[in-house]
Amino acid sequence: MSTECRLICLGLTPYERALKLQEKVLADVADHLSPETLILLEHPPTFTIGRAATSEANLLLPEEVLRRVAEVYRVGRGGNVTFHGPGQLVGYPIMDLRRRQRDVHAYVRALEEVLIRLLRDYGIFADREEGLTGVWVGKSKIAAIGVQVRRGVSMHGFALNVDPDLSFFSMIVPCGIRDRGVTSMSAVLGRR
Repeated sequence: MSTECRLICLGLTPYERALKLQEKVLADVADHLSPETLILLEHPPTFTIGRAATSEANLLLPEEVLRRVAEVYRVGRGGNVTFHGPGQLVGYPIMDLRRRQRDVHAYVRALEEVLIRLLRDYGIFADREEGLTGVWVGKSKIAAIGVQVRRGVSMHGFALNVDPDLSFFSMIVPCGIRDRGVTSMSAVLGRR
């Protein structure tokens, strides 16, 4: 098994463009035409609604109102509704889970572990929360995870709140979880 991984850093990138790139890279990885790839970027203000969102109950404002302040996309990843925007590190690992002999649950746990260790390097002690996906500092989510697997290859990934405008999260029920908050690295550390 090759351990080569390509890194693509895009900066601020519209969601639709990033989605098309993920789909292209996924096809190439599945066909063994390119190495596994990690895409890192930020998005302009964007709400994404995943497969677990069965109704509009987790949108605190009508979708038409949300579209006035951000793009809105219904996507094939797992999870519910979340926000992406400037100040958030978004990572889309395009990984061949078949070659790694990983199921999607083990893969999600591995993503959580990578983020927990990264945050520890910054002096932030984050952890998992029993029965919930993502990375947490106390009762507040600092990193969301939502993935999709096609042809044995992952797409979508994680969103780490570095220093985003957290007010966008007040327009939704983030990840469909009503009794928890959202935080960022800058809020936890008390600096930007």
